[in-house]
Amino acid sequence: MRALPAEAFTALCSWYLTTQEYAMNAFYEHHKNSIQFGYRCFDRLLLNGLIQPFQQPERVLGFFNAYREGKRVTKKLLTGIADQFQYWLKNRSEKWDAPILEPPDGAGDDSRRDKLLDPYFENAKPDQVVAIVKAREPARILVAIGDKDNNSPHLEFKQRWVNQFNFYLNDKHWGRMFVRMCPYFPFSARVCLNQHHWLAIRMQEEGIDFQQCTNAFLKCGNPARLQELADSLTPQDLLKCGQKWLAAFTPFLSDRERKHLGCQHRLFFSQVEYCDNLIFHRRAAVDELTERLLDLNRTIGQPKKITMIFGRKVTKEYKGKLQTVIEDLDLPNPVIRSHYGHGFAKQYVRDDRILRTEPATNNVYDYGVKKDVENLPQLRDRMSEIVDNYHNVQQDVLETFVDRGQLRKLAEPTVLPSGKRIPGLKLDHPRQLAVMHSLVRFANIAAGGAFTTADLYTPALDALGQTEAQYSLASFRYDLSKLRHKGLVEKVPHSRRYRLAGKGYSICLVFLKLFEKIYAPLTAGLLAPFRGDRILADEKRCQLDRLYQRTCDSLDAILREVGLKIAA
Repeated sequence: MRALPAEAFTALCSWYLTTQEYAMNAFYEHHKNSIQFGYRCFDRLLLNGLIQPFQQPERVLGFFNAYREGKRVTKKLLTGIADQFQYWLKNRSEKWDAPILEPPDGAGDDSRRDKLLDPYFENAKPDQVVAIVKAREPARILVAIGDKDNNSPHLEFKQRWVNQFNFYLNDKHWGRMFVRMCPYFPFSARVCLNQHHWLAIRMQEEGIDFQQCTNAFLKCGNPARLQELADSLTPQDLLKCGQKWLAAFTPFLSDRERKHLGCQHRLFFSQVEYCDNLIFHRRAAVDELTERLLDLNRTIGQPKKITMIFGRKVTKEYKGKLQTVIEDLDLPNPVIRSHYGHGFAKQYVRDDRILRTEPATNNVYDYGVKKDVENLPQLRDRMSEIVDNYHNVQQDVLETFVDRGQLRKLAEPTVLPSGKRIPGLKLDHPRQLAVMHSLVRFANIAAGGAFTTADLYTPALDALGQTEAQYSLASFRYDLSKLRHKGLVEKVPHSRRYRLAGKGYSICLVFLKLFEKIYAPLTAGLLAPFRGDRILADEKRCQLDRLYQRTCDSLDAILREVGLKIAA
């Protein structure tokens, strides 16, 4: 495949990154000179397969009465069905020349299934099953309750540990994938796909030059087309592949029963990973950036270790995990991982030059999306929003300047068309800072910024350290209105909810940082210094305290120079 000339490649990258979704991403805009190209796509897609008519015992009985000569659903019958599957599997394994393997032992990289299967995928033909891995895993199966001689036992669904079979294959449209089948009735299944493999096949078909490194693309001759292909994935692409192989691996059912009785697997999202990949020109650039992110994310948004929440509204009934952690600090590429509900978002460097931001979930309901694969477009949009929110919040942390002219405008009163004057925003106003504390919580940001005044009121009381009697809800709404009239908060149309508007999050964060991290500490150091600090060795102080002291010393020198008395 021919590579584009360097000039054409650069022009395509520039056009793409300034016209696609990254154009609205502050994080990309700030670092675009260091970025070669970027793209977003689904990474791992784990789909559950269920035959819905078989999910109720009474419908199972009806199926056997109507289409299997009225056979009684007994222990013997259910065991026989599982045995028939294994006989069929052994025959097919020999016919496909696909060995049945035991799962690898141990937890190291060398023992992972992918490593085990790599040799079997070499020179694999399209739609070839290359190997089958047997593993003992939990499954929901139909159980007949009663003695073995009971011809009319009670049927129940139970969770049991059983041998399941993972069919590893090279699909002609999806490339490397696997399908896990449970041999026990009602044949629950799982399909694992990866859009990177799907994209590689699409680009090969179109003659696009690219370099793939495991689950990422380090080079691409046409980044614009790569993103178009990534966004073109439809639910039908998932259904066509999944149902083809599930039908092939469920010998109990005939084609007629699948087509006319609806006895075919429906597919639902089980685990989804969506990745944003920014490929930098140089390793040094991404290393410098990630070092800053790792350091600053320890205190992102608040002066203490924060809890990063993304998804929807968090209520008192919420039971999930809410926190941000930095993992694998002993490895070359540590991971920033933020937990919410049944999922998380993580950010890390892979393949030397790729900064990957990857939201993932085991329950798409956390993102307000239903589980049926028909909802793929909504899920893609939602997860892309989370990536943008994650980037924008981090960029607010990385920015270190303040527009002084805009700050003065924010401090000036707002005059409404009616002539009413609304006070401006003050850096030292406790109630206003408490409102801002409640606004910059990650619960609001990752939920798309939607919240009610009731959502914010309790966190504001906590930040202010007052009771409802001391700071009423009406007073809180009045303080919130100041931010609304400055265009930092807006009301969601046709609802009682609000959201941060424009640079509302950034401005709130600037106010909190200036007061809590700059003005308040420096004022304390100037007006009421701790006497013991004067005899403390400089090397025993933390870096931040040393910087504060240098600033105080410089201010003292200025005061002496202009003839003002220095505080004792």
